[in-house]
Amino acid sequence: MNAVLSAIMTKISGSTFETDVGGRVFLDRAPDGTPFPYCIFFIVSNIPDDVFNKNGRNLLIQFSLFSSSSGGTEITTMYDDLHSLLNNDTLAVTGSTLIWMHEQDLTTMVEDITVLDATQQVKVWHVDYEIVIAEEFATYDEGIGLGYGGLGGTP
Repeated sequence: MNAVLSAIMTKISGSTFETDVGGRVFLDRAPDGTPFPYCIFFIVSNIPDDVFNKNGRNLLIQFSLFSSSSGGTEITTMYDDLHSLLNNDTLAVTGSTLIWMHEQDLTTMVEDITVLDATQQVKVWHVDYEIVIAEEFATYDEGIGLGYGGLGGTP
């Protein structure tokens, strides 16, 4: 799992999306007092797919975008740049081959968040991405193969 999370961080690093959020991209939760805007991402589900001589994973990763701007430009720019960066694009996952990566869902809301001793309205957009990977595996007679129709033989 570390390989997928590392690949996501590598993909984001140096991107326009990273600039949109001021470099504030975090796994699971943002540190207390993190200024807006920022992004957190986390694993929603991780389903193994290892039947019929396949060896892979179907993951759902959620990116939550936070903006305190009263207008819509900041949050929509963050979303558009994340979408351009990830949707149907490549992801270099060590030890695996990307089958596909695409947006599954977008949920938008406005939440009241307690910041220090006050409450602040914040726009929060939750974007889910499905990532399907084929993991490399060793077979007894053919060396290294890939699930999803790679070189693999029956062990």
